[in-house]
Amino acid sequence: MSGLLSGKTALVMGVANRWSIATAIAKALHAHGARLALTYEGERTKDEVEKLAAELGGAFSTQCDVAKDESLVALRSALEGANLRLDTLVHSLAFARKEELGGKYYATSRSGFNLALDISAYSLVALCRELSAVMNDNGSVMAMTYLGSVRAVQNYNVMGVAKAALEASVRYLAADMGERGIRVNGISAGPIKTASARAVSGFSNILSEVAQRAPLRRNVAAEDVANVAVFFASDLSSAVTGHVLYVDAGYSIIGI
Repeated sequence: MSGLLSGKTALVMGVANRWSIATAIAKALHAHGARLALTYEGERTKDEVEKLAAELGGAFSTQCDVAKDESLVALRSALEGANLRLDTLVHSLAFARKEELGGKYYATSRSGFNLALDISAYSLVALCRELSAVMNDNGSVMAMTYLGSVRAVQNYNVMGVAKAALEASVRYLAADMGERGIRVNGISAGPIKTASARAVSGFSNILSEVAQRAPLRRNVAAEDVANVAVFFASDLSSAVTGHVLYVDAGYSIIGI
């Protein structure tokens, strides 16, 4: 254990299973000395999260549904009850209905649009507001995003719009929270085989395209993203805020 994050406490939100980017991030933060807190949405993911918590030094875990304000209040209360003050918040949360992730973007339903924006973007805003009282000065907030926020990626559709809103929120939150020294950044990860990614129609074609055209000639792994999360959680990123850092083997720089 290097101790790069020794003495720091990190809340990681979005662990769904052992292949999740959030799982890789939690493991990396723990490996560098951070004390962890994890959340799960409901009973479907509770067992998986509690198992991971046990593996990571008996990390604190609790339920949170970011679509409900009362659940966010309960999360803050649970952290206070456990005497946990946060140095890092990892937002690895996104959701859109599967039927919205294929076909024409203009076919997106009003309810599907609202749901995707609520869970995938507004939740970061709500979490920063609710958890600011239990977050230490000079802390770090990071959110996971994707290239579909700035380019039209086939079938990514409403999730691309949600990620664009998320990235804009990163900038506005960085401006808001900077007065306390709290940094807010985004990590734009290349495509990774996760359960949520596989919901996007034609996802395997995206993986092939990146592996062929990216400067590093490969896809990224969740561990690549986790390493950057450690950087953002540590004091090494003490003057970096309001930015989106691409971890995509260089694919985002390639033109025609």
